[in-house]
Amino acid sequence: MVTRYKRALSAYYVVSDALLGVVAFLGAYLLRFTSGLIPVTKGVPPLEQYLMVVPFVGLLVPVAYYFQGLYSVRRNRSRVDDFFAVFVGSVVAVVLGVVATLYFQAYYVPAAMKGRGAFEVSQLVWALFLGVNVVLTFASREVVRQTFERRWRAGLGLKRILIVGSGELGRLVADKIFAHQEMGYQVVGFVDDRAEEDHLGYRGLPLLGTTAETGDICLRERVDQIYVALPLEAHHRMLDVIEAGARSLIDVKIVPDLLQFIALRARIEDLDGVPIINLNDVPLQGLSALAKRGIDFAVSAAGLILLAIPLALVALAIKLTSPGPIFYRQERMSLDGSPFAVYKFRSMYHEAEAATGPIWADDEDPRCTPLGRYLRRFDIDELPQLWNVLRGDMSLVGPRPERPYFVEQFKHRYPHYMLRHKVKSGITGWAQVNGWRGNTSLEKRIEFDLYYIENWSLNLDTKILWLTLVRGLGLYKQSPAP
Repeated sequence: MVTRYKRALSAYYVVSDALLGVVAFLGAYLLRFTSGLIPVTKGVPPLEQYLMVVPFVGLLVPVAYYFQGLYSVRRNRSRVDDFFAVFVGSVVAVVLGVVATLYFQAYYVPAAMKGRGAFEVSQLVWALFLGVNVVLTFASREVVRQTFERRWRAGLGLKRILIVGSGELGRLVADKIFAHQEMGYQVVGFVDDRAEEDHLGYRGLPLLGTTAETGDICLRERVDQIYVALPLEAHHRMLDVIEAGARSLIDVKIVPDLLQFIALRARIEDLDGVPIINLNDVPLQGLSALAKRGIDFAVSAAGLILLAIPLALVALAIKLTSPGPIFYRQERMSLDGSPFAVYKFRSMYHEAEAATGPIWADDEDPRCTPLGRYLRRFDIDELPQLWNVLRGDMSLVGPRPERPYFVEQFKHRYPHYMLRHKVKSGITGWAQVNGWRGNTSLEKRIEFDLYYIENWSLNLDTKILWLTLVRGLGLYKQSPAP
């Protein structure tokens, strides 16, 4: 039943995305050539010329969206995730559309038709198509989301969740589900072996029985999904729970105990026929790493050029308001633990650490100059790191680099700390946009950094950069995410 529902919804999205792509393409043509909003200097091409491209656009949009995971139906996909997936998918569709039409004109349009505009599409039409398509597609998905959320708030179509494990991890899962009721989940209770002696639950949720009774409880409570949230020392019971779920055709999801064990994405390798599990694999390799480096280079170069005058004014202000150098150069650690010199605008008094040595900075650090406090508040002091990105020392997005002095301490205190160095450090990161920055919990920062490394994608990078801009400008403030 659930599978048929997902297939039907995915099919609806494919068809609606294709139709909206066609509408957006024709709408872009009308906006460009017939609306009167944009001057037409080279004549109006016939509509038939664009109608020849319509079937290709209707096919191209769903294909681009497919590779952004938009047809993988998940209730817990956020609006922000949806928007960025639609945006990046639309950009991919436009790029492929431009390349394909130019290629087709060059190699497949008969010589007699060349010069008559066959399969020629205005670049401005492609740009308008991008904007219109993003708006239409996201709006259509928002309508679907609102429809389902109204049903779920009315108690219709809820997925019934059973949580195996009533300890700290299981309660954290329950808290998350309670906090996001728009996802349409309903927790029916907990299963835990201590239920034999203690039937006290959590937040009104009962302990329904022991793990050995999971199968019977699932049938009695009409459970749709099982969330296994057991601590590491209790995971020997997990196989029984998985088997119970399989017998009842119930989805089983494993919640990793990040408080005790954090590993990066696991990948199966082969050693002459022997399966080997690599626990510390990362998705940022090969073409993905090349694409990320290309974006870093282009954006950092453009940023340094566009911000040249503002950066010069900041440098002048630092020079006039405080004696000492304009830039602060400090050794940090990046990919594979390699050291590099990071550059920042100086925000502290000159030789501020001469008496104290390396210490952790905070928001009210007395070593900061009055101007420096302002620069730090809006992260302006970090902008010279665009030069580090251009050089390849850093990336735009990644775990924040730390000083070797602190790394040496942290790697012994937190066993998984060094996994942050599986990728290049960044100017901003997933931990920072979720509120874990500066003098905050190091454990949470490690957790969020490793989530970023494991789940890296161009979508996630784009999302982080956008959130950094919005929150940096003070348009949206957020406390640290739980």
